Amino acid sequence: MTGDRKLSPFQMLALGLLLFAMFLGAGNTIFAPMVGQAAGSEMWIPMSGFLITGVGLVLLAIVALTMAGGTVEQLASRVHPVYSFVFCILLFLALGPLYVNPRTTSVVYEISVKPILGPELTQGAWPLIIFSVIFTLLGVYLSLTPSKLVDRVGKVITPIFSVLLIIIVVKSLITPMGELHPAVDPYKNGAFIKGFTEGYLTMDALAALVFAGVFIQSIRGQGITTRKGISFTFLKAGVITVVGLALLHISLAWIGGSSVDSIGRPDNGGTVIAEAARTLLGYPGVLMIGIVIFLTGITTLVACLTAVADYFAKQFPKVSYKAWVWIHATVGLVIANFGLQAVLSAALPILFLLYPLGMTLIVLALLDRFFGGRRAVYVGATIGAGAIAILDAVKASGNFVDELNESFSWLPMFADNGGWIIPAILGGVIGYAVGRVRGEPAIDRTAHIPVIDEPVTHKSEARASSRKA
Repeated sequence: MTGDRKLSPFQMLALGLLLFAMFLGAGNTIFAPMVGQAAGSEMWIPMSGFLITGVGLVLLAIVALTMAGGTVEQLASRVHPVYSFVFCILLFLALGPLYVNPRTTSVVYEISVKPILGPELTQGAWPLIIFSVIFTLLGVYLSLTPSKLVDRVGKVITPIFSVLLIIIVVKSLITPMGELHPAVDPYKNGAFIKGFTEGYLTMDALAALVFAGVFIQSIRGQGITTRKGISFTFLKAGVITVVGLALLHISLAWIGGSSVDSIGRPDNGGTVIAEAARTLLGYPGVLMIGIVIFLTGITTLVACLTAVADYFAKQFPKVSYKAWVWIHATVGLVIANFGLQAVLSAALPILFLLYPLGMTLIVLALLDRFFGGRRAVYVGATIGAGAIAILDAVKASGNFVDELNESFSWLPMFADNGGWIIPAILGGVIGYAVGRVRGEPAIDRTAHIPVIDEPVTHKSEARASSRKA
């Protein structure tokens, strides 16, 4: 890596922890515990699928983006520029106001506020309204005044959260809250594919597509500027991140599975974690985890507000970056006040649409050189995956579930929301054949893969976008 600065092991670890901190949002704590509670003694089956989509795809997304030039727009444009625009708009909306922002606000409220204040002070709608307004305004303030505060908080939060989780896990192993129970619905049958699709909810693989550009700039800031150097450093940091995420989810699944005897079966993972901390460590445990979840939540909120507003300011430069921050924050605030369970349910159709499309792009980017980078392959695979993903989104909305499952029962894994996999493969194969017949030339990307540009200010980005328009 001629011209690149050589990083010490400590500096490499710091970069890995920084990337891990980007994914260590409050929302990451609520899904694995519910898998553990429902799957019980058989949790290893659905957690295997969960770790593929919730963790493994994060690393694959990182590798794919380094091969594609560093941005999701570049990767998605291999299908078509119009597709890239539509896909990225939906992706950034899901990462921001439609899902991640309200989910983060709701999770922080469920874990950091309700258990500390108690049921008497959190009855009715007003406590959530007041908290969400304060929490959102703090996020907006930090997003409108860019500084290194969020990075510093993230670097501090990572070891604090890790130590806290280790304390809770060790305590749960020494003095278990209860025994692991047999699996209950929906993990009695098709547990692996159910866990596979449950991993969608973390949004981590899709978040990797969005956060990659920011992290690549952090790598460049360390004196690593060549494509090969950035890719190699990104990959090493990604390994650190996925190991951390895997340990996090496995530990939380165990806590959820062993907590049933003590806390019953709450309807969301936020309550599971809060009550498990109370059972294991008493009120101090509730305070500790509440503080950490609040800090991880505000970090996630600021990261998403910043990334999403920055993207929209580039695409629609007539509206300023600051205005986009306020717009997305306001929409997320309104949605958050429907409650955590409502937020999770309402977002399902979007996630079941975006995840198959995102996974298809990631896999195709990794296999690009084997089919010569032909656009027809990207188009065919995307059509195959997208057609079934639309049906999965309809089912996730609660409409025509039985009718669709019956009509497409011939398609493997359709009832378990994995039916898009085979059509994506077939679409890619057909696309390859069509490309060869039409004489579509192979593309050698290895010699000219671009790396994202040097960072610029939001105002200059807006002016540049305006000039291009």
